[in-house]
Amino acid sequence: MSDITTSPSIDTSYNSLHSNLSIQTLPSVPSLQKLSPETLNLAVSHGYIDSLKLFPAGHVNFLAVNNNLLYAATGNLIHVYDTTSLMLMDTFNVNDSTSGTVKSVTFHNESIFTSHQDTKIRVWKLKENKHKLSAMDGPSRNSRHKQVGTLPTLEDRLLRSVFKKNYVNVRRHRRRLWIEHHDAVSGLAKIDDALMCSISWDKYLKIWKTSSLRCVESIKAHDDAINAVVVAGDGTIYTGSADRRIKVWGKPKPIGETETETKTKYILIATLEKHKSAVNALALNEVGSVLFSGACDRSILVWEKEDSANHMAVTGALRGHSKAILCLINVSDLLFSGSADRTVRIWQRGVAGKFCCLAVLDGHKQPVRSLVADIQNIRLITGGAGCVSNNMALLDGHKQPVRSLDVDSDSKITESESANAIKVFSGSFEGEIKIWKVEVLKFNSPMSTPLIKMKL
Repeated sequence: MSDITTSPSIDTSYNSLHSNLSIQTLPSVPSLQKLSPETLNLAVSHGYIDSLKLFPAGHVNFLAVNNNLLYAATGNLIHVYDTTSLMLMDTFNVNDSTSGTVKSVTFHNESIFTSHQDTKIRVWKLKENKHKLSAMDGPSRNSRHKQVGTLPTLEDRLLRSVFKKNYVNVRRHRRRLWIEHHDAVSGLAKIDDALMCSISWDKYLKIWKTSSLRCVESIKAHDDAINAVVVAGDGTIYTGSADRRIKVWGKPKPIGETETETKTKYILIATLEKHKSAVNALALNEVGSVLFSGACDRSILVWEKEDSANHMAVTGALRGHSKAILCLINVSDLLFSGSADRTVRIWQRGVAGKFCCLAVLDGHKQPVRSLVADIQNIRLITGGAGCVSNNMALLDGHKQPVRSLDVDSDSKITESESANAIKVFSGSFEGEIKIWKVEVLKFNSPMSTPLIKMKL
């Protein structure tokens, strides 16, 4: 159910964005925010669109978007919304009441995977069903999502239970199969078209083959609970833990084998140590060359690949949040950070690895736990030589693709401009999802004319 409220007041002045820079949580790490929007020739427009209040109310633990559907995990329920209309399309959960909280949602081929407090990973399939729900309906027998499996599978557990070598000690006088997690599964991530990984508060990283739903590798990765995982395009895995460390995992490539032929197991490549408290969130830029990490120490650290090595070295910190960093996402060349201080900050990378805090999105009443962007609805508007207007304008109102444009032949454009429009969803502990529209207009010249926004 959509709850439309007035837009929260947002202070966008440059001074307000840097008012918390005195919080030197990691004094040995230099600050990277040295730029302002003006020095980057940027104009930033952002606004609150709408909000979704989940029923029953509960912490929003995780948000994910796939095929124009927003998946919102709260408690043991998963609510599914259409990202355009914000209509509630489905609500589903596990029949077992002991499954506990849903911790993570990811997508692999045509399957949806969810991780849970009860140490299990569930597999779902989306059925075609045009039935729409009210937010008050709750889990429905007509759910469009059908559970088709649980990891590890019963067959896999039975086959491996015969041999003692398949058991590991998890606590004193307690043994479990190595394919099983023995604490909450805190995160999931796709590695490639064949593999997926899971992390857990049991300190283990596990690799799964999604075609057979079998666990193929289990690694004791950290000394404390693992809170975050992100995977680069080359298959490198980054894990962040309450032990304050980030670890980098990869497959060595044996001499003489091609990348597709490599069947070696994951090994530890590097350990990144700079945070002074638990690491809660990780994000990578699009090419995997820059890693962002957020922790309870209120800092976002920026790590970049060194030319001489295949792992990351810290280059500096992004400061401004007054409480723990809980979530991070990278969209195009923008970084979004959500914090226990109830705000979302937007960061832009500039020249020489320096950053600018473009805006602060303020309006949540509780900590911001999860962020996701609707990538499919990102629009790129460009203007240049031969374009049709002196001013860049966003014309919004068509319900079908725009096939043709015609303009006054006297219109001209003298500068080159481009704008990105991004829809961002932020979920918080008060059980509310806020939807924001963020537009960044880039001017190739300081003489460019300002952005004009028009709604039809």
